[in-house]
This record gives sequence, C-alpha cells and structure tokens, in this order.
Amino acid sequence: MKQGDVTKPARGTVRDVAAATGVSIATVSRVLNGRGNVAQQTREVVERALMQLGGTGPRPRGSVRPTGGPVFVRCPYLLTDYFGVIVSAIAEALDLHGRALVLNAGEAAQQTPVLTRLPHRPGLAGAVLILPPEPAEELAALRLRQFPFVIVDPRVPPPRDTLAVSAAHTAGARALTTHLTGLGHRRIGVVAGPDEWLASDARLAGHTTALAAAGVLPDPALVRHVEPTVAWGHRAAGEMLDLPDPPTAIVGFNDKAAVGALQAAAERGLRVPDDLSVAGFDDIDLSRATRPMLTTVRQPLAELGRMAVSLLVRVLERHELEALHVELATELVVRESTGRVRP
Repeated sequence: MKQGDVTKPARGTVRDVAAATGVSIATVSRVLNGRGNVAQQTREVVERALMQLGGTGPRPRGSVRPTGGPVFVRCPYLLTDYFGVIVSAIAEALDLHGRALVLNAGEAAQQTPVLTRLPHRPGLAGAVLILPPEPAEELAALRLRQFPFVIVDPRVPPPRDTLAVSAAHTAGARALTTHLTGLGHRRIGVVAGPDEWLASDARLAGHTTALAAAGVLPDPALVRHVEPTVAWGHRAAGEMLDLPDPPTAIVGFNDKAAVGALQAAAERGLRVPDDLSVAGFDDIDLSRATRPMLTTVRQPLAELGRMAVSLLVRVLERHELEALHVELATELVVRESTGRVRP
C-alpha cells in the first residue's frame, strides 16, 4: 500500500464560493445538487472555485446519503476475460456484504454521461468505477459532491482525496524486462498502451528501469503506443520486426497485444522463442491458450474487485482510511514464449 496525500484545506461554504465567483448562492447550490438549469461555463467556474476553496467542497444541506442502498458499478467495456473477472469479484463481494449491485457495462456506455447524474439517483450508496474513461475534471466534480466512489485501475491521476486501487504496474513490468535482460536480450520492443493511460506510463517506467540496470539505453524506435488489442499488437510488432535492426524480444501491454506479436512473428517465419521472445501482461486465460504459452505478469484481477468493495464499504460505514491508493502486488509467470537470445 502507499498512502496518498491526505492534507485537506479548510472547507469553503456556499457563501464563500458565491463571493469568489460572483454568482448567486442559489446558483452554487444548483451546481452542488447537479441541477441542469446552470450554464456549462458557470458550472465550470463554480467547480473550480470549490476545488480551490475546499478540496471536497461544501456539503449541501439536508443531503444525507443512504449508506445501505445498492452500489453502482460502471465498467464501460465488454465484459471479457479481463473486465469480467473484476466485475464478477465485485458482485460476489457486494453479495457477501448484503449489498445489491446496479451494473452499467458495455462499450456503448462510454457515450452516456453517467457521473454527473450519480449523486441524484435515489437510493444509491456509492459506486465502483472501473478504468473510467471520463476526464479527471468529471471525477473531481463527483468527489466535490460528496458521492462515495472507488476507482479500479485509474486511467488518469485520480483527483485529490479519491480512493483508488490498482496493480503494481511498474514493479510487474520491471520484473518482466529483468527476466528478458537476464536471458541476454538488449533490444526489447514494447507494444505499450495508449500514452495517456497511467498504466502505460507506469509499465514503461518499469521497463526503462530494468534496461538501465542492465546498462541499456532505451531506443524510441522500439516503443509503439497503441490500443491494447490483438490487431494493434500485430501491427505494432510487425513494424518493429521489419526494422533494419529488429528486436530480439517483444513485450505487450497485455496478453492480447502479445498474441498479436506472436502472429506477426509467425508471418515472418520467426520461431518463438528460438528467434524471438514474446511476453504479455495480465495472465488471462488467453495466455495459456497460445502455443507456446505466454510468459506474462499476473495481475490480481479478482482481488482488485474485492479490494475496491472493501474500501467502499469502509467509507460507507464511516471507518477511518489512511491509504487512499492501494497497489496490489503482481507476479512474473515464466512460460515457454521466452528464451535466451541467439548469438
């Protein structure tokens, strides 16, 4: 675990915010209550003032939220073997706590403005947001409205005083690249995730640290920031394998990107791991369905879901929390897709 910044500024009042922004007290109250009859520009001005004056902002009068109601779980992605494991664990953990679940899932859900409405949905106790695609400003606005939520694997740096749980991305990537450098690899291609994702930055940092420990300077030509899918992994790996000085190993942002790298290698007549080592990240079922089976980094996906529920329930039951951002350990899993570099 690592403890976040828990220093809190003095909390502003509705009157303070009104004075600072030049709008009426009634308008500030409408912003806090999520009413729709406020111009977007005015809403943004008020929310910025709330963050500057009070961190969590003033609490609307009479807005005591029920703590025993259902929990809203937002996972705006297909519930595949990655997200499905997390959501299943959340559902099971909530059931153990006697709490109902309201699920918002599927890629179409990304187009629906959900966060601004959450504080005003009757009966909701709180929310678990999985890899939320919303910008930091929307998450901060939700936090200002005193709505309890936990982020699982944040895409962007979470707002101040926000609960989040993620895997130890940096440590996992460092262990994987250290494994490869130990096998003699020095030119290691990286199919990185989108460059605006926190996990992408963290894993690339772990990879770079491991290279530095082996006395290797990172080569920008061996890094591709792409969506973490089989198709994009195939394309990115192919580009690197076609370089005049191609990599001897490729690591994928996840197991799907690594499967794309396996396909690119096969198309070029390369044998894995004799001619090229390939590794992934996550250790989903797919990593054990390939031939050869993938070396990868195991994320505790189910535990991510369980820990998120644990943090949320502790907040709802008004327990004191010292750690705002919890990192769960990852584990290197060595299989047949990595081997010693050929002379």
